[in-house]
Amino acid sequence: MRAALLALAFLLAGLGQAASIAMPGSGRPLWLLQLVSLGVLAFGLRRLRDENAGWRRAGLHAWLFSTAWLSGTFWWLFISMHTYGGLAAPLAAIAVLALAAALGLYYALAGAWFVRRGPRGTVTGALVFAALWTLAELVRGSWFTGFPWGAGGYAHVEGPLAGWAPWVGVYGIGAVAALAAALVALARPAARAELAGAALLVAVVFGFPLVAQPSRGEAAGTLQVALLQGNIAQDEKFVPNGGIENALRWYGEQLRDARASLVVTPETAIPLLPQQLPAGYLEAIQARYASGSQAAVVGLPLGDRQGYTNTVLGFRPGAASAYAYSKHHLVPFGEFIPFGFRWFIDMMSIPLGDFRSGGLAQPALAWQGQRIAPNICYEDLFGDEIGANFRDAATAPTILLNVSNIAWFGDSIAIDQHLAISRMRALEFARPMVRATNTGATVVIDAEGRVTHALPRLTRGVLEAPVEGRTGLTPYARWVAHLGLWPLWGLACAIVAVAFVRRRRAA
Repeated sequence: MRAALLALAFLLAGLGQAASIAMPGSGRPLWLLQLVSLGVLAFGLRRLRDENAGWRRAGLHAWLFSTAWLSGTFWWLFISMHTYGGLAAPLAAIAVLALAAALGLYYALAGAWFVRRGPRGTVTGALVFAALWTLAELVRGSWFTGFPWGAGGYAHVEGPLAGWAPWVGVYGIGAVAALAAALVALARPAARAELAGAALLVAVVFGFPLVAQPSRGEAAGTLQVALLQGNIAQDEKFVPNGGIENALRWYGEQLRDARASLVVTPETAIPLLPQQLPAGYLEAIQARYASGSQAAVVGLPLGDRQGYTNTVLGFRPGAASAYAYSKHHLVPFGEFIPFGFRWFIDMMSIPLGDFRSGGLAQPALAWQGQRIAPNICYEDLFGDEIGANFRDAATAPTILLNVSNIAWFGDSIAIDQHLAISRMRALEFARPMVRATNTGATVVIDAEGRVTHALPRLTRGVLEAPVEGRTGLTPYARWVAHLGLWPLWGLACAIVAVAFVRRRRAA
């Protein structure tokens, strides 16, 4: 009975971790729930350690936590596979669980190592717990192209730990959150010296953002934007005499009539290749923005039978040619098919294929004193890749721009989770993030991660709002631009290695 209750506690804690990123119903992040969830994980692993549990039992419980967390986070993949892909509901559910279970193996290994090899002291144990958690998060976010959706740090886009973002980014926030949770969960009141050390570290975790606030840079002027949200249903988007004509007509009208300085469409708002468009359609848009004081960013696919790119084109007065940004980090199973999984794609009726990847750190769009750096949909999960644009303060973006279409996932929590991701990027780089999406969330986020203007989700409309660009570099932008995430890898590995060596010497 006790074993069943312990397993249930791990499962419920994992579901709490999922809810903390964006609470179902409100869509708001719950930082305290994330800490409690991690605390239950750390306390449960401590109980297993005290019982001298073996590798398998320890790993199984950590795997239960992570599988519940991850399947509860991206359950909406079921919608794309079943509703739009035609995959049978049981198979779609199995596919989601299989993905969560596979990714959960990283956390299972981390949990097993902590139980079997981790130190027993409160402070040292908490440091190793945080390091192992961070390594599992980094592995999930980078191996096999990475799938970091729902990393624990996103729960802290609001709350007392948000101030860590411009210093250490989302993975660093996840690390300090794990440290704080473990310090409380592993504390033993009888060990007063350790308890004092733990209390001091918890105070540092929560106090540092209050006393060490990096410069947010300087204002770089204001740009008036118009963000278009077409609300084209995914099952109509690529249908001739239906969604295609609807999109071409509505976006064409808005691009013609808009009065803002910068007009932005969502990802693949124009659902056809240029050579498939009605004669003169794209040329009319280009001519509309060839003179005057307005520019437009338009999402559409480019390419031919040799390959395609997911691209945004920028049209502006005085430019010899259109600006182009092509998506760099492609979505597995969506924009490229991993080796050996063609059979899975063939089971669905979704027009998926292999796209070509654009380069890393492509030039920003220069317009009215701003440097606007686009990223497309899934790309804003990868803060280290966005950071490559910040290597030189003189050319670093002043505004970040995300264009997305997540209509594939319906009216689900995916919209709120993606908004939290964009807010975190704004915090990390102290830059506004402008989002133009098909179904939501179409918003303007300021340089402090706050949503200042928004359209209702699943509606058709135009969001007109001012955006204040920013200059300067946060500490995170400085180090991630040149070193990527290697400092976090190195620090976490060093903590685990030191703990391992100390344990071997003490044995």
